[in-house]
Order: sequence, then structure tokens, then C-alpha cells
Amino acid sequence: MRVLVLGGYGATGARIVGLLRAGGDTAVVAGRDPTRADRVLDLRRLSAAAVRAAVSDADVVVNAAGHEDPAVAAAFLDQGVGFVDITATIRYIAALERLEPSAPLLLSVGLAPGLTNLLAAAVHQAAPGPVDVALVLGTGERYGSASVGWSSGLLGTSFADPGSGAIIRNYTRPERFDLPGLGRRRLLRADFSDQHTLTRDLGVPVRTHFGLDSRLATSSLAVLTHIPGSAGLTRRLHLPGSDRWLALARGADGSVRWATGRPQAHATAAMAAFAAQIAVTLPAGVHHLHRVAPLADVPVDDAMSIH
Repeated sequence: MRVLVLGGYGATGARIVGLLRAGGDTAVVAGRDPTRADRVLDLRRLSAAAVRAAVSDADVVVNAAGHEDPAVAAAFLDQGVGFVDITATIRYIAALERLEPSAPLLLSVGLAPGLTNLLAAAVHQAAPGPVDVALVLGTGERYGSASVGWSSGLLGTSFADPGSGAIIRNYTRPERFDLPGLGRRRLLRADFSDQHTLTRDLGVPVRTHFGLDSRLATSSLAVLTHIPGSAGLTRRLHLPGSDRWLALARGADGSVRWATGRPQAHATAAMAAFAAQIAVTLPAGVHHLHRVAPLADVPVDDAMSIH
């Protein structure tokens, strides 16, 4: 398989490239920097000719560049090549879902959304009914700073619960979970895209709850979400923590499926590489990973385990 990786020299993109090559695939790095890219490609100034040249020998494209423009995705899809996007941005996912691609477009392919979707789908299949998703991210690695920045951006904002329609402020409504290796923890509602897609697809309420590996940091989110301007402050803080993550889904009967590992960037990359292999087998159209792959098919290694 030949995979064009947009942003293939970034923190996550480089890991995706490494995993693909280790698995025997050909990964071609695309980006603006001619000193690091196999193919120079500026997604902000994209022409049809540049896209054709970039995908002339590619089976699938993985977008790890962080560039979220539906027109860019459409430009690649129009060339008849599959497109995998690791985005977690809800509005961007909704925009991609409105496309009518002539090639497969695969979404929900990272850690959350992605692995969390597969965990939730697995417990729902075993015990149909509402699902609670728990996600704990570490703040002790370089990739963790991006997680902190993203989670900080939710402070003070609200979202409509996908099941009830109730307006929920991020980092409120604590829920208790028994988390393997972390003990009993209170996690907070947060506007991750997995709960929206899963509530629609599974036909039951799915609720995502979030925390940082530091109990103090998680408790701080619950306080800061009520303080105007706190998002800018937390982005400048250095929070203590490890590089471990944990994702868990709890079914209607109390049963759980969970996964853990370190670092977070590896999990995202492993899921994206897995998704790329699946995308080349799919028909044209918009797909989410939980619709086309079971949890049992996800590859595990020393850096990621599933239980």
C-alpha cells in the first residue's frame, strides 16, 4: 500500500509514517518544508494539478497536517483516492459528512474519536443501551501540551447533549468511574465528537467524560470553566502528569471495555495507520471507523493494550 501522509513530519504524522513503513507499506511524506517532505505540498495554496501529482501513485491519503478545510479533502477525493482524517473537531467532521465523495472518506480514526468509538460500540453490542465513555489524558509529554491546549479551549463553553438536547457546560456534571490503574475518579462532561456520532449511529445516549491524569488538574477544570478568560490562563500553565492515557466505555449493564498506553501520540498514529489499511477496502462515501471495523481488529503492541 502507498500512503501519502499530509503533515508527515509533524509529531503525530512522523509516527504514522514510521508505523506504516514498519508494517511494510510505502509512506510518502507531504508538507510545505522541502527539507523534510518527500513531496512539497502547501495545503493553503492547493491547485488541482498539485493534487493530481501528489496522489498519482497513492492508494490513500492520511491528513495529519491539522489543516481542516473540507475543500482540501474534496480535492483529494475527487482524484478517486481514499482520504483518512484524524481530526477531532466537531464542526469540521460535520462539514466532511456533508460531502458526496467519489472515493472513501474515513473519519473517527484517532484516540478520541476513534478508539473510544470502537470501545463504545463493543459494549453496546454486548449490552444494548446507553454508554458512558471515559477518557483520561496525560499532560507529561510534548504531545500532552496539545491536549491541554485543546481541553483549555472548552473552558466556559457549552454544548447540546446529543441524547437529550440539554445544554451542558463543559467540565460540569461529574460522573464517577472505576478506572484500571487510576482508581475511582470523578470525570467531567466534555464536548468530544465521539458522543455525537455514536448517539446517532447506535440509537442510544452516549456521554463522554474527560479528565487529566492529575486529580488536581481535573478538579481545576471544574472550577475554571466558570471563570471568564480562564482558557488563556491554563494554556500557559505547566501541569504535572505522565504520558499515559486511558479510554474506557461502560455499558448499560455496567460491563466495561478499556484501553491504555503511552504516549498519546502513538495511540493516535496507530489508529490512523490501521484506518489507512481499512480505507483502501471501502466503497466511495463517508464512513466512521466504528461502522467498518470491530474493536477486535485493532492492532496492539507494547505501547497500547486493549482489554
